[in-house]
Amino acid sequence: MRENGRTRVEGSRERITLVPESLDDLWHLTYLIEPGDLVSGDTTRRIQRADDRVRDTGGEREPMGVTLEAESAEFDKFANRLRVSGLITWASREDQIGAHHTLNVEERTELEIEKRWKPDQEQRLEEAIEATDAPDVAIATIEEGAAAVHTVAQYGTEERVSLTGPTGKGEYARERSELLDELASVLRHLDVDAILLAGPGFTKQDALSHIEREHPAVAEGITTTVDTSAIGDRGVHEVLKRGAVEEVQAQTRIAEEAELIDDFTGRIAREEPATYGVDAVSKAAEFGAVEQLLIIDERLREERGDGGEWEKDADRIIENTEHQGGTVTVFSSDFAPGNQLDSLGGIAALLRYRLS
Repeated sequence: MRENGRTRVEGSRERITLVPESLDDLWHLTYLIEPGDLVSGDTTRRIQRADDRVRDTGGEREPMGVTLEAESAEFDKFANRLRVSGLITWASREDQIGAHHTLNVEERTELEIEKRWKPDQEQRLEEAIEATDAPDVAIATIEEGAAAVHTVAQYGTEERVSLTGPTGKGEYARERSELLDELASVLRHLDVDAILLAGPGFTKQDALSHIEREHPAVAEGITTTVDTSAIGDRGVHEVLKRGAVEEVQAQTRIAEEAELIDDFTGRIAREEPATYGVDAVSKAAEFGAVEQLLIIDERLREERGDGGEWEKDADRIIENTEHQGGTVTVFSSDFAPGNQLDSLGGIAALLRYRLS
């Protein structure tokens, strides 16, 4: 994310000009934009004309600048864009004011967001700006007869392919090298800066040796190997937990979230200071006992949009935590640690001391 300027406006509001530079940035904007925010950008809109120059064409699309009072913001990673919908409060064509419109924000599209920025939103924006230069990472997990490739992004991990290799014996069994060549082909076509090779046993080392020998250009992108007990989603989680991705991509939020949720569940199991749920965490924050606050982005976004009681509690908890020197981490709902947190009510805390 690139920031191109800030302007203070009345009512403690601030207008920030931003340029998203990746899908990660568009995902961040989903949680920065909430109902009531003013979002400005360039767009096109179908204009109906009442003259003879345009007949039954259904109108023409004309470029214009607009400001929307946002109603919703949806990230579509498959269409590579963010859709911000709302009512037009200003437009370069005055006859469009008051109409409903959707602003399609793509990578490298400049937009302005005017709002009263909350502390966690400022933190997310800062992290997005700092993460701009972080490398893209792929994790290839392999065991005898099977492999999978995932890519890592701040909005979660995405499985790109699942491969199967030789099974059984006899004339119909595939050669082991076929699986390794297929894996190398997948890795060759990924647009990433680093590849981590992981899995149980010695298969990953055999795979690395084969790729170094047969596909040296691919081997140059493999930065390290990691021991895991499984492949696929479980193997990826182990890689993240062990910090292998952090070594390559220091700003990856997922690695931090995996470590924090494991720390939290470990404390609960050992009956060490930790708690979860809105009421319990709110009480801990009021006493200044929260060392690390864990909160789910989707729940926070939904409640802020509805203006519900959970929103008021969440904002108060965040404010109390930061005022008492605690740290706040907003979890992605698109990754396993976020799913674990969501099952606990969407909010949890590592405590400095036990309250009772």
